[in-house]
Amino acid sequence: MKIGIVSQAYYPRYGGVTEHVHNTAVELRKRGHDVRVITSRFRDGEAVDSPDVLRVGYNVLVPYNRAFVDLTVGMRLRHELRTIFKQQDFDLVHVHCPTAPTLPVFAQQTARSPMVGTFHSTGGRNFMQNTFHPLLSKLVHRLDARIAVSETAKTTALLYYPEAFQVIPNGVDVERFNPSVAPFAEWRDPNRINLLFVGRLDPRKGVHVLLEAMPEVVRRTQGRARLLVVGDSYLRPRFEASLAPEVRDHVKFLGHVPSSDLPRWYATGDVFVSPATGNESFGIVLAEAMAAGRPVVASDIPGYRTVVTPEVDGVVAPPGNVAALAEQIVRVATDDMLRHELALRGRQRSLDFAWPRVTDAIEAVYRDVLARRSAVPSAA
Repeated sequence: MKIGIVSQAYYPRYGGVTEHVHNTAVELRKRGHDVRVITSRFRDGEAVDSPDVLRVGYNVLVPYNRAFVDLTVGMRLRHELRTIFKQQDFDLVHVHCPTAPTLPVFAQQTARSPMVGTFHSTGGRNFMQNTFHPLLSKLVHRLDARIAVSETAKTTALLYYPEAFQVIPNGVDVERFNPSVAPFAEWRDPNRINLLFVGRLDPRKGVHVLLEAMPEVVRRTQGRARLLVVGDSYLRPRFEASLAPEVRDHVKFLGHVPSSDLPRWYATGDVFVSPATGNESFGIVLAEAMAAGRPVVASDIPGYRTVVTPEVDGVVAPPGNVAALAEQIVRVATDDMLRHELALRGRQRSLDFAWPRVTDAIEAVYRDVLARRSAVPSAA
């Protein structure tokens, strides 16, 4: 079948939605489907364009839900989308974050193919959904199938849209991220324990909590702990300035790194830490770290429990609790056997999210939608 996947988040913007869109497109193409990704133009970042990526308008970042989200702007977005849909004549269009302005909403207004929507957001009620609910409700009702990436994402969607949702999780490339990947040798030191954070430096990712925990972690590891921060945003200078003097030599901000290097950064860490304070629907970075064989310390939030089972394949701390986070980091960092056991069980758990398995479920939704659509004329 010919499939169009619409997403405002895509390369060069890294993140959970981007990885979901890219990897499902890759897996679907392996199965013989013709797939196009429809997204916006980005002024900065690594060039990853191909004939299979169709770009309209321009991307800007706006603050929303204690993070920075992508928004496509342009005077002719509807016209450009209408032209693409007419030229491509997709059998099915899959829209990610279907209630988010602008590209997903415009795509649903202009596409005439059967449509599937995947809901990624989690959180409570908000001003935008309250204000535009009448319009958005009509769009959601038009979707032929609705997917949520986790139970918490489903619960959030149900606050406004009492429709039928199927939960299909995000995935991880378990071949790209695996325990045999070589680390960056220059960052390996037998006298150091590398803690690793990966993600955009958004407020809700909890970097500030981790930085506040570092003095206690460094003290209780006798100065061995070193934090490697992979990711960037305009908040980076503020985070760097907030470091306690005694840990400045123990925290390294590495900024944006090439996507090709990401598996090696996971391999370079001894303990992966993700202290998000909330509003995470899944936790792609957790799945990547576990696939890479890294023991995980995470905040105990519903979206992360989709991936991690506490005391089985990871350890957790209450979100925003600096002392508890420090305690769990020290516990894992100083116990070789615990790290080994968490790494083994985490790798096994990550296989549940392998992209072929996730794409099986998505492809089944597509086939069901097209079968129902084709049955309508016959029934009539």
